[in-house]
Amino acid sequence: MSIRRVGTRSRSRSRSRIAGSALTAGATAVGLLALTACGSDDGGGGGDGAGGGRLDVVASFYPMEFLAERIGGDHVEVSTLTGPGVEPHDLELSPRQTARVTEADLVVYLAGLQPTVDEAVETSGVAHVAEATSFTSLEEHGDDVHGEEEHADEHGDEHAEEGHEGHDHDHEGGDPHIWLDPAKYAEVAEGVGDALAEADPDHAADYARNTDTLVEELHALDGEFTEGLAGRQSDTFITTHAAFGYLAEAYGLHEEAIAGLDPESEPSAARMRDLQDIAEADGVSTIFFETLVSDDTARTLADDLGLTTAVLDPVEGITDESAGSDYLAVMRANLAALQAALGVPAS
Repeated sequence: MSIRRVGTRSRSRSRSRIAGSALTAGATAVGLLALTACGSDDGGGGGDGAGGGRLDVVASFYPMEFLAERIGGDHVEVSTLTGPGVEPHDLELSPRQTARVTEADLVVYLAGLQPTVDEAVETSGVAHVAEATSFTSLEEHGDDVHGEEEHADEHGDEHAEEGHEGHDHDHEGGDPHIWLDPAKYAEVAEGVGDALAEADPDHAADYARNTDTLVEELHALDGEFTEGLAGRQSDTFITTHAAFGYLAEAYGLHEEAIAGLDPESEPSAARMRDLQDIAEADGVSTIFFETLVSDDTARTLADDLGLTTAVLDPVEGITDESAGSDYLAVMRANLAALQAALGVPAS
């Protein structure tokens, strides 16, 4: 569990020079006392960024925001560093956002996905941190996406033994897309619930109850995927970038990605030829693309092979183009898309 404690941050405020009559001085002193009280943090929630005594929680991007909001409920005020429509891998923090991290009562983030967030948290001195990858295990996925290496599953043990750093320097600890396996996401939810309870012990019972409810929903979603993908005619799907390794592994599927773990990486000509061969050999019917990343390469490959295209959403952010209003709805839309692409018989 990655719940870190540091000493209470000292806060100093410059005082305005008081001049004039005793009445003016007294009024100014009262104003200063009120300002100081509004900015205080007693360690029980309601820091500088929160209102109404609620715990001030900063989430790095949508999957962390979803957990904080569902588990925190009315006791938290959650803000996210990655706005709707922003590709999380590309995030660059503004000075104001960096300050928000420093002022938070709790930061919920996923190390290895957004380097600027990692750096901001490490230098912030924030009292409570919930780091998602510490609540579950990471694995290597997507090592074969450029057609220059052997399949990752043939060398997975070797990579683990040798401390292989992966294909993308931004993901040295392994594939960070853990939220796309509902069972792993449930493990992260339990860790976030513990972190909220530690940051705000007065409401620990509510956080525990909300955590249990969400974990049950995520396990139910896991069951929907297991049952919903039974009887499929194919195991292979092709998508824009290697975000779905955990999902594929959880349900016995085989992901082939055009790009690597980084959606902005360009596939080689050899990789594109490999994908054409794979699509023909495995009877792939659909090339998946995403809502937050350019679909040009996916559509080009689909056109070359005479295949259809569809959205498989990595749920890195919710926009007006998303197939649902939250994580659970979008994941169910992903299940429907996979069922159609993999030839699951209609019930």
